[in-house]
Amino acid sequence: MQLRPKIRLPTLLIGVNLAVLIIAIVGIATVAIGLLLELGDDQGLARVRQGVAIAQNDVQRSGNEVLTTAQLLAERPTLARLLQTNDQRALADFLGQFQATSDLAGCAIYQDGQLLIAVGTEIPAMPTLDNRALLLDGALLGLAARVPLSTDPNMIVAVWIELDQQYQTELSNILSLPVAIVPQQRLQTPSDPLTETQAAALTNNTITDSYLREQHHYIASAPLLASTGQPIGVVSVTLPDTQIRNSAQRLSEVLLTIALVGGLLAFGLNLLVGRYVGWPLRRLTMAAAQIGRGDLTTPVAPAKGVEVGMLAGTLEDMRQRLRGLTADLQRQQAEANAILAGIVEGVFTVDRDRRIRYLNQQAASMLGITTEQALGRFCGDVLQPQLIDGLRPCEQACPIIHARFRGQAQATEHLQLLDGRRRTVIITSAGDAEQNHVQVMRDETDIETSRRLRDTILATISHEFRTPLSAQLASLELLLDQLPQLSTAQIRQLIVSLQRGALRLTYLIDNLLESARIEAGQLTIRRSEIALDGVVEAAVELMLPLIEQRRQQIEVDLPYPLPNVAGDATRLTQVFVNLLANASKFSPPDTTIAIGGEVTAEHLLMWVEDEGPGMPPSPSESPFRLFVRGRNEPEQSGAGLGLWIVQSIIERHNGRIHVPARSLGTRIVIELPRGTDEDFSR
Repeated sequence: MQLRPKIRLPTLLIGVNLAVLIIAIVGIATVAIGLLLELGDDQGLARVRQGVAIAQNDVQRSGNEVLTTAQLLAERPTLARLLQTNDQRALADFLGQFQATSDLAGCAIYQDGQLLIAVGTEIPAMPTLDNRALLLDGALLGLAARVPLSTDPNMIVAVWIELDQQYQTELSNILSLPVAIVPQQRLQTPSDPLTETQAAALTNNTITDSYLREQHHYIASAPLLASTGQPIGVVSVTLPDTQIRNSAQRLSEVLLTIALVGGLLAFGLNLLVGRYVGWPLRRLTMAAAQIGRGDLTTPVAPAKGVEVGMLAGTLEDMRQRLRGLTADLQRQQAEANAILAGIVEGVFTVDRDRRIRYLNQQAASMLGITTEQALGRFCGDVLQPQLIDGLRPCEQACPIIHARFRGQAQATEHLQLLDGRRRTVIITSAGDAEQNHVQVMRDETDIETSRRLRDTILATISHEFRTPLSAQLASLELLLDQLPQLSTAQIRQLIVSLQRGALRLTYLIDNLLESARIEAGQLTIRRSEIALDGVVEAAVELMLPLIEQRRQQIEVDLPYPLPNVAGDATRLTQVFVNLLANASKFSPPDTTIAIGGEVTAEHLLMWVEDEGPGMPPSPSESPFRLFVRGRNEPEQSGAGLGLWIVQSIIERHNGRIHVPARSLGTRIVIELPRGTDEDFSR
């Protein structure tokens, strides 16, 4: 029998409301404390501003008292009599007694601007004072006044007091607040917030106040002005913030206590709610987590409560449906994997960003990588198609892009694999509405290699072999028809012509076969320690009959000793044969072909130089490209294979080839790295 749920979701909402209430109490307490602290700060600042105004007035009052004292001293008959008798000792005693009874820091008498006598502390620059002024005495401020003697205006009486610590203490007792009088010198370089506030009052020539939170003080500062109106110091009044903030702290404690009690009550209610509602929800959460991890065998237990019970039932229905769908998908995936594993073609899939999501074993073997290395990468980076006009087919001729608009597309691509191999594949691409694409690759490498080799050979045989074969046939017909009438010299000349034609055909056949190997990616280099002077000698010996036919000479000037290099002697011999044939072809008769060299710290430079018309620079067409021929080619010319083969062989020896600019003739320079002991030991 199914139990009727007794706990409803509103019970859970009550607990949430209690939590919201606690948050509201804490928020109100925080705002109230903040407002109270702001009010306290305003009161503290108002109190120190009032105090500093009183202190400023008191300093002004003290200045008036100093002026009155100076006037009393100037009117004393005893002073006038002592000045007339010029009794310095009696005068000093009189001034000292007057200083002591009047609480002065010092007294002085000036005559015609010159100091006549002084007692007490020294007063600076007294003749420049007006009736009353603030004096800057080193690090101490003072109040001074001067008046003329009643009987003699040339006599000036001056008195002064110091605004020292005693004066500041008396002023602090009057205000019941700490008072400080600071000279300008100590405020020139403020070093803390206190002196910064005092310096601001001196700079702005007005009363400034501030709350120094880190020092826990309120401070107000007012400027002190000299008789000229120039500020020369400040008077500051401070108030500790403990008096202001004690009441705020007490209120904060009360509010926090209320919030704590409310929090405890809310916590208790949450425990009560969690006992009846929380545990079923946790069980449902655990069941959902198991389903998310793929565990579809454990059933979801029923739960109490109307809403929670409905949720548990819905979750159990979802688990059962997912279990059935998962079984169907696993069966379909097994069938698809069996099909993909059994076909011969390579298959891979990409997403809308053309990143590989699946790769079967045939495709991985075809590309020379593992499935893990390909997944998640851009398909163009994995396939490495050869460039077309300097661009990858991925930019303009990608079958995946075409399939998005046509539904299906096919393209033939030439791949340059990471291991150096080349493959020709036909890729068929098909996509769906989600822009996911399936590519099928068929390996056409062997067929394409055979086709390319056939086309290359057939394209050049008819063009290159016709002239030498025609000359040889003519020589043979002449030899057969006129053999009895020919002399020995004439017969020798015909045989030499046949030999040269055979050499030329051999040279052409070697170049054709070599170009076919290079195009098919089958050119291999067998490295060993070789001497380049021997390579040059072998090439000269092979080409000497053809060069002598054009009445040309060969000069070899190589540095001695010539270091050995690591390379393939047969391939390098073919390099120099092609360079000599090219130089002989473009050079006029009765000229010299030079072979030279140079040794550097890391490289060995060799060059072949002729006296032909030169090779004009062509920025759009390199002389080392396949089937590129010179502009001034002679009639019996090659197919544009020689320099391309030379460059291919030199690059496989980790070297480079270039043609320096020259005004006359052509020099083709090859640069090979010098061999090391490690290279020779391979």
